[in-house]
Amino acid sequence: MALPCYLAMTAAEFAAADVLPAFPAWMACHFSSYGTGLSNLPADLPKKAIIILNDRIPISGHDPTQISQEMCMLYDLYQPDSFLLDFQRPQNPETVELVKALCHTLPCPVGVTECYAQGIDCPVFLSPPPLYVPLAEHLAPWENREVWLEVALDSQTIRLTPEGNQIQNGLLRQPDTPIFQDHTLHCHYHIILEENAASFFLSRKADDLLGLLEEAEAFCVTRAVGLYQQLKNTALQKNTFH
Repeated sequence: MALPCYLAMTAAEFAAADVLPAFPAWMACHFSSYGTGLSNLPADLPKKAIIILNDRIPISGHDPTQISQEMCMLYDLYQPDSFLLDFQRPQNPETVELVKALCHTLPCPVGVTECYAQGIDCPVFLSPPPLYVPLAEHLAPWENREVWLEVALDSQTIRLTPEGNQIQNGLLRQPDTPIFQDHTLHCHYHIILEENAASFFLSRKADDLLGLLEEAEAFCVTRAVGLYQQLKNTALQKNTFH
């Protein structure tokens, strides 16, 4: 069975899309900055979508019981396939309490970022593997755990010198040397050699993502999640990569 790739969409993208992706996700629900509940909730949603909750507004002052009730209400209304708790403030005690409550209360799978998944029986939402790290190595700390893998069209530059190496996100220059493809790391790359340095320019394109997801099926990865704005014109939009 093909690994589903859910594409996270804003409210504006949902409204403007002529055709929704095969696996849509409603992104950017967050804790209200004016009350104790949730903001940016969907007004409508196709069944079997994912609803994503983030913590860009700190949880401080919010009642986990009320949040749990609102999430259960969303489930009753839209019957989502699952919820994704995209929390990026590591080990906030109030967030830990909420994560445990939602994983226990909601009647569907709840994915949790690696910041909070340790010791909780839930799928782990894992960041994309760096372009210089094999997928198996990236997944190794979560062996025997169900993984939801974030995917993205990334790029990185690695510069090696006698003093050490530097890694920066993004391509620092346009390629003017031959471009190669690495099927183990699932990326394209080109190299520039200088007298005392070597620079590697790595990028992960749409076809690299297809290979990455095919390999991911051999592990405990059960789905991928990416941004609609990045992936809407790729095969991942229709989940046709098998």
